[in-house]
Amino acid sequence: MSQPKLSRIGGLPAVSALFERNPQRAERLFFDDRMKAEAQPLCKQMAAARKPFRHVSTEELAKVAGTPLNGGIVVVCQPQPLAPLEAVKSFNWAKAREPLVILDGIGNPHNLGAIARTMAFFGLTKLILSDHPEQALPSDAAYRVAEGGLEWIDVYQAPALAKVLPRLKPHYHVVGTALGAHRPMQEIFASHDKPLALVLGNEEDGLPAPTLAACDDIVTIPGSGRVQSLNVSATASILIHLLAGSVR
Repeated sequence: MSQPKLSRIGGLPAVSALFERNPQRAERLFFDDRMKAEAQPLCKQMAAARKPFRHVSTEELAKVAGTPLNGGIVVVCQPQPLAPLEAVKSFNWAKAREPLVILDGIGNPHNLGAIARTMAFFGLTKLILSDHPEQALPSDAAYRVAEGGLEWIDVYQAPALAKVLPRLKPHYHVVGTALGAHRPMQEIFASHDKPLALVLGNEEDGLPAPTLAACDDIVTIPGSGRVQSLNVSATASILIHLLAGSVR
């Protein structure tokens, strides 16, 4: 069986988060003059684990990272595992009133990273990704934009999401997002008996029809009408803020 492709995480916040949360995943560490001092504690961890680390030129670091946008430090690491979603887990999450964020077909890894960063900022920890063929998974670009956020959340994958959502409904109020005249978000988020599961789709087509049909409610963020919609990561930020407030 082939080994999983290693990930490359760049930037001090993201690299530091990995060493704080999941240091066993780190395989190699590279840094240039910009991060020489900041890298020293991480080098000690690598040395203790008998794993290589190197001070390299900025040009070589860009080659290692695959981009000059690396913040002066890069860790090559084992990828973050995607756990399968199980009904028993969702039951226990609901008992603890943990909100869920579910992405179905969001293909831009920068949006995935931005949503993960927002979740970590507000303390949400459960992110579920569909098996939509366009759905972005954790990647070098997503890690870079997440600024360490992906290390603080648990990422799951749900096959055939439209069939999975009904299994969440006994424990969660499943809320989809769409353009048009739907229920005000304040009404849905202000009064509910169950914890909420928020489902977001891509900006071009929105949620697939089967996923939308499987939701308990549809929410729309009202705007001025001058532009049609928000970027999905901006939409997520507003709604995740409300989700976080609903459990405090």
